[in-house]
Amino acid sequence: MTRIAAPATLLAGALLLTACGAAQEPATAQPPTTTPQKTVADPVVMTYDGGLYVVDGQSLELAQDIPLAGYNRVNPAGDARHVLVSTSTGFRVLDAASATLKSDEFKGAKPGHVVRHAGTTVLFADGTGEVTLFDPDELAAGLPQGEVYKSASAHHGVAIKLENGELVVTLGTEEKRTGILVLDKDRKEVTRNEDCPGVHGEATAQDEAVVIGCEDGVLLYRDGKITKIDSPDEYGRIGNQSGSDLSPVVLGDYKKDPDAELERPTQVSLIDTTTGKLKLVDLGTSYTFRSLARGPQGEPLVLGTDGAVHVIDPGAGKVVRTIKVLGEWTEPLEWQRPRPNIFVRGQVVYVSDPAGKRLHAVDFASGKVTGSTSLPQPPNELSGVVS
Repeated sequence: MTRIAAPATLLAGALLLTACGAAQEPATAQPPTTTPQKTVADPVVMTYDGGLYVVDGQSLELAQDIPLAGYNRVNPAGDARHVLVSTSTGFRVLDAASATLKSDEFKGAKPGHVVRHAGTTVLFADGTGEVTLFDPDELAAGLPQGEVYKSASAHHGVAIKLENGELVVTLGTEEKRTGILVLDKDRKEVTRNEDCPGVHGEATAQDEAVVIGCEDGVLLYRDGKITKIDSPDEYGRIGNQSGSDLSPVVLGDYKKDPDAELERPTQVSLIDTTTGKLKLVDLGTSYTFRSLARGPQGEPLVLGTDGAVHVIDPGAGKVVRTIKVLGEWTEPLEWQRPRPNIFVRGQVVYVSDPAGKRLHAVDFASGKVTGSTSLPQPPNELSGVVS
């Protein structure tokens, strides 16, 4: 194993697992616990078939191999030490800094999206339509007492809480997803838009502009108003997005073949939340729903099947830099199967390599691979702590 050279800066986002309001206890709370001493620096967490790997983000040493049966997913919990693990029964709390999988769990059928914004983490349980909101800084003391909002119907959805207390939540049923609803801090309706077939995914840009994906464009919620931004094609699905507080532009995927068994897109979308314009960028390579990320200054990044991280200039609407990390790879037909992932924290770009059973760390400024480590099993999902 090659140890990683510590970068100058390490600063603390298809289908998902599918996956009125009242303040209540979201799940069975565990007794308060003493926060363990931090032992894993800048933790990185990966799933594999049968468990979780917790890796030290600086040395890239494998800190812990945690057995956990089933197909699991991982997302940052929103504080400096925890990650949420989506299991078959809910969102379980992993103390990544001490490499300890806790018994604390937000119960939820078909746990799906996890969204962090404005100091609040929001969970969406697809099987019930329940939205759970909590303060991630309370995780160290046990399972937080949160708020639960119940959607009108269970569906594969997503929600986000804004600075002013508003809740943006998707609308739909198990058969059809149609748009979004905005609720005020008292959970009374502010506005809605149901012109968003197949609504999926979310991202927040600079000045708290929210973008929600549709099969024919996106919905933009900004300054109390919802605006539909159409795709240039009749069917132009944007289902996965990545935003940054440092940029008004949201990065999205882009698929235009509704009949494909598995479309391997080569274009991505850039949604300018200040102008309401949508622009497509040709990458010259395909990518997957786990390929989108943002750089340390909000740069749109896409991990291509050519093995390179493509850095996009959002103003020019073109790729201005490529960082070669892996060899060429092919997206598997089944979305649950392992494929390379990208996770960015500060100046470090982490890229997983299931075929080689490795994890790589790249210094974004230099574009050099500064460390790699071997893993016992092929990694699947890749995430880490982000506060």
